[in-house]
Amino acid sequence: MSISPTATAAAAAAAAAGASSTPTSTAAMMTDKKAAVCVTGANGFIGTYLVKTLIESGYTTIHCSIFPNSSSSHLFSLFPSASIRIFEADILDYDAVSRAVEGCHGVFHVASPCTLEDPRDPQAELVDPAVKGTQNVLEASKNHGVRRVVLTSSISAMVPNFAWPTSLPVDESCWTDINYCRSHQKWYPVSKTLAEKTAWEFSQKHGLDVVGINPGTCLGPLLQPGLNASCAVLQQLLQGSKYTQECHWLGAVHVKDVARAQVLLFETPAVSGRYLCTNGIYQFADFAAIVSQLFPEYPIHRFTEETQPGLVACRDAAKRLIDLGLIFTPLEEAIHETVVSLKAKGFLEEQRPKS
Repeated sequence: MSISPTATAAAAAAAAAGASSTPTSTAAMMTDKKAAVCVTGANGFIGTYLVKTLIESGYTTIHCSIFPNSSSSHLFSLFPSASIRIFEADILDYDAVSRAVEGCHGVFHVASPCTLEDPRDPQAELVDPAVKGTQNVLEASKNHGVRRVVLTSSISAMVPNFAWPTSLPVDESCWTDINYCRSHQKWYPVSKTLAEKTAWEFSQKHGLDVVGINPGTCLGPLLQPGLNASCAVLQQLLQGSKYTQECHWLGAVHVKDVARAQVLLFETPAVSGRYLCTNGIYQFADFAAIVSQLFPEYPIHRFTEETQPGLVACRDAAKRLIDLGLIFTPLEEAIHETVVSLKAKGFLEEQRPKS
């Protein structure tokens, strides 16, 4: 597919400014919890928490779109009495996506590949599913009369950006430097940035109501059976990794806060544009120091220099969400719950406290 640079730049600028490309729906439309909603990537880390939050918020019918042949058993064991419908859909398959979206008045697009290993074919494994998958979800949403799509993007669509003023904290107007990422083989930021820009271009062109959320590194107890990439960041740090997360870090957030924010953005009629979702901006070195204080028995590397040179700290970086009433879980609590879960699921060995 081709993306018009001019149209994309205009759409992205409008998104960063919080401009709406379509009249806002009424509150009654957004909070009709008896109407079905669709969650793509519903069996993943964020997706499972989103399904949980929707159920707890009173939504009665949820279309859970999952990758074909991937496990969804944990959804039924976690929510045995909920009205969950499973749709196996490769997001590159428009017809499958359309079946999942049909009959829904809201769509939460979460599905996007993120691997723990370097991809052999970045275009096929990361970029195409992210970009073309997003276009398929939006096309199906438009064709089935969906009232709003909440797009789960990432801070990876915001950084790295070395042209960003060193005196300012990163905000929603910041976009990842795709050329830098391509030249340095950083394909996940490329995939997330192109996917989000595709969404804003589609929204501007077709008048589809799209709202974006850009989470930081998500932490929290694992409800799904496998280890996800964001919790692996903490796991590897506890195991002695010296990797600085260089361009892939702004801050961390409890995954339950991301899910709450997604529902909040769906239910609030007047929202528009991008919403950064992180419990503050700070150096990965600062994060590592906090983890070390909480779990001194683990061989956590002590970073002595800035891990993100020039990154400006900001306590209320997610001000747009805070102004909507979102209260963030303390970082220490998110770290502790994640570590307990990693141990319980066998992803982290128990260490005896040092005497």
